[in-house]
Amino acid sequence: MISITLIPREAFQQVLQARIDPYEQMALVADMLRANALAAVKRAGSGHLGSSFSAMDIITWLYFQEMNTLALGYEDPNRDIYFSSKGHDVPGLYALLYAAGVLPKEKLLKLRRLGGLDGHPNVHTPGIEASSGSLGMGLSKARGMAWAKQRQGYGGRVFVMLGDGELQEGQNYEAMQAAVHQGVTNLIAIVDHNKVQSDKPVNEILSLGDIAERFRCFGWHVARCDGHDFRAIAQVLEAFREVTDRPKVLVADTLKGRGVSFMEHPQALKEGGGYYRWHAGAPDDASYRAAYQEILDRIHARLQAVGLDAIPLEVISPEGEATQVIPSNALGEPVSQGGQVRKSLKETAEYVVEAYGQALVELAATRPQVVVLDADLAADCRVRQFELTYPDRFIQNGIAEQDMVSMAAGLAHMGLLPVVNSFASFLASRANEQIYNAASEGSKIIYALHYAGLIPAGPGKSHQSLRDIANLASLPNFIIVQPANPAETRMLLQYCLDEAEESCALRLVIGPSPRRIVLPPDYQLTPGQGVALTEGEDALLFAYGPVMLHEALTAAEVAHEQGFGIRVVNMPWLNRVDKAWLHEIVTPFRQIFVLEDHFAVGGLGDTLLNAMNETGSIQDRAVDKIAVHGWPAFGRPVEVLRYHGLDGRSLAQRIRRTLH
Repeated sequence: MISITLIPREAFQQVLQARIDPYEQMALVADMLRANALAAVKRAGSGHLGSSFSAMDIITWLYFQEMNTLALGYEDPNRDIYFSSKGHDVPGLYALLYAAGVLPKEKLLKLRRLGGLDGHPNVHTPGIEASSGSLGMGLSKARGMAWAKQRQGYGGRVFVMLGDGELQEGQNYEAMQAAVHQGVTNLIAIVDHNKVQSDKPVNEILSLGDIAERFRCFGWHVARCDGHDFRAIAQVLEAFREVTDRPKVLVADTLKGRGVSFMEHPQALKEGGGYYRWHAGAPDDASYRAAYQEILDRIHARLQAVGLDAIPLEVISPEGEATQVIPSNALGEPVSQGGQVRKSLKETAEYVVEAYGQALVELAATRPQVVVLDADLAADCRVRQFELTYPDRFIQNGIAEQDMVSMAAGLAHMGLLPVVNSFASFLASRANEQIYNAASEGSKIIYALHYAGLIPAGPGKSHQSLRDIANLASLPNFIIVQPANPAETRMLLQYCLDEAEESCALRLVIGPSPRRIVLPPDYQLTPGQGVALTEGEDALLFAYGPVMLHEALTAAEVAHEQGFGIRVVNMPWLNRVDKAWLHEIVTPFRQIFVLEDHFAVGGLGDTLLNAMNETGSIQDRAVDKIAVHGWPAFGRPVEVLRYHGLDGRSLAQRIRRTLH
């Protein structure tokens, strides 16, 4: 059991007002910010520490020494603007904005909680100048801000932080050439060149070569320095003031995890067998204690060296609050408990994504035409074992979804069967035109859409995929499916590989199911047909995927207690339906509900409505689509599902009100 502490704002004011060497002062402040970012992520249960720590020294110097933002305020159009394009480093920025008085303590303590702070930057948060988390967009946004400043005669510069792995996204290069051509001279990009992506070195994922030379060849003024050397950072930024005819870029050589010895990437990669484990997720208790103490010891040593008193620590969490055992997914996000207490994660959890990775390896053994493509998410998408088993059939494309899909089209044209992997929110939307083009050629490609749906919700809307079905369902030769459990995952993957003539999208929840979804023992996968999981007779409820099926089954249990019955149907076919089967299953019911893990438009509900209309089954029946309305909330699964009225008890109440 641990107690989590926070360095209060007053301690930062004490240090910032002290008459000490500015370089020593900023080094001290940066470590204090690291301590608070670490505490916030630990309390949240998830977040990104490695990139927060690598960027911390740079943003500390920018805000407290270089930029006019805090002095002028965020309403002044002449202010300097800073934002991070990569977005993963936002816990560090939140810690800084708290120290600067921009964010209240209550917000910082609700990182990744409903009503608190997004897991990735959201422009509606005080101090955040741009929403990010979807990589590759920031340089273009920054160019637009800087161009607008010039056009309207405003002062101030625009600083944008880029990740080195992020530079694999092609939009960056469009922005590089346009910035020079358009004469955007008040734009400063900073590359956090920490040399490690989500779990492996950049050079192993997709080498960028000489980053400085890449910018230079587009006409940018380029400087390079140690991103943890405050004197060097100050000198570069001072020199930038003299360059008035072009945009500038600082390639900052940094260490991922800087400030905690075992998180810094040379040692962390060695200890992790070549993999970096501190990109995402909160540290375990022992690692948290060790990291926090290491930072705190350095803070105390720095304070003593400059003659300042020790700083106070404020307890922000009762003993053990942040360490209670909560079932979590692969990214450290807690999963919904549906209002019920479960015995343990091992007894209840099932990962469809784990089943996908295992089935992919097994099925590929007898299908030599199968090749797997990945966008720097091999661990999260559970294709690492495929990479290790069939290295000559695994293609790592880096963070470049559009390029990956078009390459897959070329592979398919030459007789191979590509299986393309990425997070659903990036793959189905960013590469939508490429998917459309490949489908129009008749190429068969399987798209594994990981992280599909509302949950986990901590990372925020950039990672919550609630439009992918709508983005793909209208394609005439495209099938979209989502499995309920590991067994159905294998069935659907095998169907996509062997039976489907069209391209297929396999939606996969990345975390564990809150309960074991049990299909009938004689269940056979049949295109366009689902299967009833309960025998209620008062209302019919269609659902899909382990998260929403769990809530639907919880609703049926609550309904049974209250004296009415809900028939829950697992419907894995999201844009295909056997109309005869549908007519038969809806006939006994006047009231039909569809629980979406999606926005209300373009999901399973629309597919069923269209089919019922075509067969005349819609007559005298009401269909209620229960979906995410408005922008998705972020936070713990249980609070986000309840916020949107998608948890089991809310569903039961809604269905009961409708029936009565």
